[in-house]
Amino acid sequence: MTERSENIPNTEPGAHGSKNEILLEMENINVSFYVQRGVIRAVKNLSLTIHKGETLTLVGESGCGKSVTAHTINQLIPMPPGKIESGSVKYRGRDLLKLKKSEIEALRGTQISMIFQEPMTALNPVFTVGEQIADVFMSHQKMKHQEAFSKAIELLDLVKIPSPAERAKSYPHQLSGGMRQRAMIAMALASPEPGLMIADEPTTALDVTIQAQILDLLSDLKKKINMSLLLITHDMGVVAEMADRVVVMYAGSKVEEADVYQIFDEPCHPYTLGLLNSLPSNPKYKNSARLEAIEGTVPDLLTLGDGCPFANRCTYVSEICAEVFPQAVDLGKGHTVWCHNYTKIDRSTNVEQD
Repeated sequence: MTERSENIPNTEPGAHGSKNEILLEMENINVSFYVQRGVIRAVKNLSLTIHKGETLTLVGESGCGKSVTAHTINQLIPMPPGKIESGSVKYRGRDLLKLKKSEIEALRGTQISMIFQEPMTALNPVFTVGEQIADVFMSHQKMKHQEAFSKAIELLDLVKIPSPAERAKSYPHQLSGGMRQRAMIAMALASPEPGLMIADEPTTALDVTIQAQILDLLSDLKKKINMSLLLITHDMGVVAEMADRVVVMYAGSKVEEADVYQIFDEPCHPYTLGLLNSLPSNPKYKNSARLEAIEGTVPDLLTLGDGCPFANRCTYVSEICAEVFPQAVDLGKGHTVWCHNYTKIDRSTNVEQD
């Protein structure tokens, strides 16, 4: 068994509820931003599904389209300059892109919730955290203030904030970063029927100890209420800890998709392999002074051509890579890769295996 597998969650069928029930399905999504310099194609031909009770992680470097994908679900894309050019986002069979603004806002507060990377920018600085959580209950469940505030205290206790009754009276700036993130999670759980929680880099601004606590909290809560989790991260360690399935994105496109075991044991895209080989936990680098990095830089999306976006950084590049974006290759068992030269990948430098 690989070193990281001790922390990888159970992905056996039935481990997290009905894996056959599709909660969210995105199909052929294209999102562009019209700026002064030209048109940025931030997400291109993206399709993905999230099943009830599972954790799907979107992983990749900054600027690869992860957050834009998440904001497309909640329709939080600023328009203009952004525009959802095409595609569908079906949540429990309803296409969210065809709903009225009021209907989307109702879903955001009742069935789809979001945790942002920096809670200080998401929480209102002039209201206590208890009041802000209570407002969700009052807005969507028509509770009276006293009952709603009591429910807010219960949620703060659920997310393991000490002295929740006292902390409910605190303003965001009076809480630590970890407590603010817990308060954001409590607010997300205030919806009456939490079906999907979207967590956008929820641990990036926190120190390592607090990161682990937040991830453990999300994992525990997911099991308790059988919700689905869309987790956005650039950290493969977080992927190992949390994921059931993984979608690797690069420059707005999906380049590999598989369950978490396949991603770590049998990576088939050079970019995925590069992400794994940059892990500090890789035994290859335990006695080394420096980690392996992916050479080159992310391409400018304004000047990106029709070929594979990773071509300028890839050690396996061939002539066709710069000209044609690769077709999806189905490797079986839900493992798909978009690469012309996936058969040439050398996995001998990957994380240690059995």
